[in-house]
Amino acid sequence: MKLTEAIGKRIVMLLEERNMTQYSLCKLGGISRATVNMIITGRVQAARIDTLYQIAATLDISLSEFFDHPIFDEVTD
Repeated sequence: MKLTEAIGKRIVMLLEERNMTQYSLCKLGGISRATVNMIITGRVQAARIDTLYQIAATLDISLSEFFDHPIFDEVTD
């Protein structure tokens, strides 16, 4: 699995755990809907760390908590 795919899947997992939508993530985090959608669908070469930080902060977790998940053990690129 590519890193961008793992990041997108992790965001979806966190949204589901919190019963949040992409729209609410965008509104609460001040992140454009297009940016979030492109990250989730893996249509970006690399997500910006400041954007991932804002997503994590909006989901009330740290970046280390975001990346501390077994899905990242499957990254091969």
